Formats: sequence, C-alpha cells, structure tokens
Amino acid sequence: MRAASAKRLAAWVAVMLLASCGRLIPESGPPSNVPAPPSNALSAGVRSGPDFSALGLTSARAAPALNAFRESCPRLVSRTDNSGLTRTLDWKPVCDSASGWPFSDARRFFETWFETAVVGGGDSHVTGYYEPEISGVRSRRPGFDVPVYSRPSDLVRAKLGEAVPNDDGTMPLGRYGPDGTFIPYFDRAAIDDGALSGKGLEIAWVADQAEFFFLQVQGSGRLRAPDGSLIRIGFAAQNGHSYTGIGSLMRNRGLIGSGPGQYAGSMQGILKYLRDHPADGRALMRQNRSYVFFRELTGDGPVGALGVPVRPRASLAGDPLFVPLGAPVWLALDRSEANGLWVVQDTGGAIKGANRFDSFWGAGPDARRIAGGMSGRGEAVLLLPRGTLARLGAR
Repeated sequence: MRAASAKRLAAWVAVMLLASCGRLIPESGPPSNVPAPPSNALSAGVRSGPDFSALGLTSARAAPALNAFRESCPRLVSRTDNSGLTRTLDWKPVCDSASGWPFSDARRFFETWFETAVVGGGDSHVTGYYEPEISGVRSRRPGFDVPVYSRPSDLVRAKLGEAVPNDDGTMPLGRYGPDGTFIPYFDRAAIDDGALSGKGLEIAWVADQAEFFFLQVQGSGRLRAPDGSLIRIGFAAQNGHSYTGIGSLMRNRGLIGSGPGQYAGSMQGILKYLRDHPADGRALMRQNRSYVFFRELTGDGPVGALGVPVRPRASLAGDPLFVPLGAPVWLALDRSEANGLWVVQDTGGAIKGANRFDSFWGAGPDARRIAGGMSGRGEAVLLLPRGTLARLGAR
C-alpha cells in the first residue's frame, strides 16, 4: 500500500530541515539536554490498559476485526515484529484458535486471548484513506495523458556502507549513477517532466493529474475506462523521497481556513484548490517529492503492507515500529464512526510514531467522503496476546 509506506523513507542526508521552523539540524544532532525520540514501542513505554469491560466491545463490532485478524495470521506467525512487543510464538495459539472461532461470538475471542496495553501516553491521531476510483485506460489515448508507472528496475536499495541506513536499519532507496555512486532516485518533479518516459514502465494512463496525485497518497485504487472496464492497481514501490503533506503546506501559506479565498482542509478542499489554480497547484504537488509506483492487482481488495487485503472499517495503517502488524487496536475518538476495534494491516508514508493510525474505508462516494474528512483524536488501546505484558515487565 500505502503507502504506503513508507515509513521506510530515507533519512540519509548529512543535515535535515526541521519543517516546523525552517532551522537546520546540525550533523552532530540535537542538544544533549533534549531527550531522543522513542525509536519503537518499547522505548516509548508500554503499560497495562483498561479492563475489557470498559471498552464496550460487542460481537457485532468485533466480527469484522476477527475476520481481518484471521486473514492476517499466516503473516503474523512468520514475520518479525519490529515494535519489540511480541514474538511469532506469541501469536501461534491465538491464530490457531481464530481459525475456527464463530463470528457470532467474536467478542469472547478477543477477551479470551488478548490483554489490553497502552503505548506511550495512548493519545491517538487517526486519519482516513480509501480506494479511489478515477478515469484511466490501459493504452494512451486523447484525454488520458498521465502515465501510471510500474517499479523501475534501477530503483534499488543501497549496498551496506554506501549510504547512511534508515532509522529502522534498512538501507535507503535510490539508484546508482553512471560512475557507480549511489544517489537519490528521481523525485516527483523529474518524473513528471519525463525522467522515466520511453522505458516501457507505463501500465496505464489516467485523465486527471490531481486525482492521480491523491490515488498515490492512498496507495491503491481503481481505474475505470469509458467502456466501464476496471483496472485495480496497488502499491509496488516508492522512490525513497520523504512524504510531504501538501495540506500542511497550504495551511502554512494561509490557503486553508474559513475566510474569503480559503479552502477547506479536507481532501475535497485541497482538490478544489488544485483545480482552481492549475499552475500553482502543479507546483504545490511537486513539493511532495515522494512518488509511488504501482502494479496491477487481482483479487477482492487492495493489499496492505502485511500482504493481505485491507478491509473497509476494519483495517488500519500504522507504524510497525510502534505496533505489531496484524495486531488489533481499540479506538475511542472524537469521531464516532471510527470508534471500535480495528486490525493493523498496512503502513503509510505519513503514518509515523506511537498511536498514529490511518483508517481504511473501502471504495465509493461514502468512503471518499469519510476518509477525506477524517481526522479523529482520542485514545488507542493495543490488544496483545495474554502474557505479553508480564514477559515485558510492563506495569
């Protein structure tokens, strides 16, 4: 997916620009009296959460989460948990039980096999994403001039010792230049200007660059041709450049608000600005140097970072350094439609840190409306296999 991911973004330059105030952070790092940010859930702190009875969980609300959890199990019992909270053997008995548990009694499944935990302060921020549908065709034709690229073969990870590793220990994405030096990959502006043209990477063509920009942010989507045929595409790779939210840029420039000439801070408001101001909008989109490559998908839904389909109103994207991919999460927010039990099955480029999640709402007008305006704040409670907290020595 999503974007993806993205979490996985390169941080390999010698100095970094602090976006909030424009200061340069020196290579030597922050002052010694400033604590380092937590690197994963263990360093953020983990404690026992509320009793299950306080969650108000019902079997009707738990059933979609049980289905999503069951689909996650084949990957959950075979992958390393980078949050440091769980081990693969913690999940095996839970998944064995889930395989035959009746959905009508889903609440008792979670109460039987899980205990609640809070990571960090538990304060959560939840946005939304969906599977957009935009106009697109397989072969270029008049009115369909924006290419959808597959992953380029020269987009690779640096070899050990040839670049600074990412925060999660992986090597950054980029390419090797003619002299064999590892360099950043082409950014959005370069790709839009034709850096990849003529390489045979086009898998489809779309009609609207702004709509495609948002499909890239979502990480997957549907392309509908004039004859009604559909192509489903999903995340294949990202170019290694950091994600920049253009909504934040607009807000900093005074373009978002309720005053004259200002636009709503939702996806719909941002899209309206891009269409009202095509030249300025194109320049704004280029400020997000991140670029997503796609592959054609088959099956019944877009596939998340866990390698299983994400499900509407059941799947979350999260930061795998702070929550195990495949784990259930209970949300209690100021946006009631997002309250309840979810399962973390995806990641995203802007989804970083403890209790930061992106909720998946499916496809269609309602999904677009809810996801585009979703920004809920409240509390997140992580569900872990029973006995995990005692092993970790958590309070």
